[in-house]
Amino acid sequence: MVPQFMFLFSLILSFLLHCPPTLAQSPAAAPGPPGPTNVTKILEKGGQFSVFIRLFKATREDVTLNGQLNNTNNAITIFAPSDNAFSSLKSGTLNSLNDQEKAELVQFHIIPQYLSSSQFQTVSNPLTTQAGSGGRLELNVTTTGNSVNITTGLTNTSVSGTIYTDNQLAVYQVDKVLLPVDIFTPKPPTPAPAPEKPKKRSKAAESPDAPEDNSGAVSLTVLNDVVFFGVGIVAAIFSL
Repeated sequence: MVPQFMFLFSLILSFLLHCPPTLAQSPAAAPGPPGPTNVTKILEKGGQFSVFIRLFKATREDVTLNGQLNNTNNAITIFAPSDNAFSSLKSGTLNSLNDQEKAELVQFHIIPQYLSSSQFQTVSNPLTTQAGSGGRLELNVTTTGNSVNITTGLTNTSVSGTIYTDNQLAVYQVDKVLLPVDIFTPKPPTPAPAPEKPKKRSKAAESPDAPEDNSGAVSLTVLNDVVFFGVGIVAAIFSL
């Protein structure tokens, strides 16, 4: 028994003497800082937003948003319509819009604040969009259980998925294009200017009993009489 124990001890001792000391492992390097936020790349990663991406690029709204997200503390929420949402529009809808209307359509899908999924339950309506404020440029969000519903006055739809979210940017998928009233309904006519008020006439002109000013005529008559009288005197003198 003792020889076996001595043999095992000698093997262990030999192993310890011939093996180099093991260094403690250093902690793994922390990942580098993430690159700048790029809205179109986020949408491209989603895989079904090609039409919305084309609109972003054509209107240069992608440049505006990326600048806001990377150079300011402004927070953004985007409701991104899928390609199927655009295909359900009436044929020629997008082609009928001018450049300004296309930009407004994209801006209408952008909320200038960060909304997490839980914040939809307490958000105050109506929501102001990037397109502006006022009833024709706002939308309303309501919740029913876990469902988030969006209405614009022309479109009723729901949030069908979360594409991206952090503490500054949230991107949600919607299955219908959010149509703003400002573009797709006739604008109210501009009210006609109020008619000018007639100018007030003077009291003398308004009174039928106002005396007529004949001072000029009287002066001329007197002058004529004086001239005639003077001529008569001259003629009488020469007749003597």
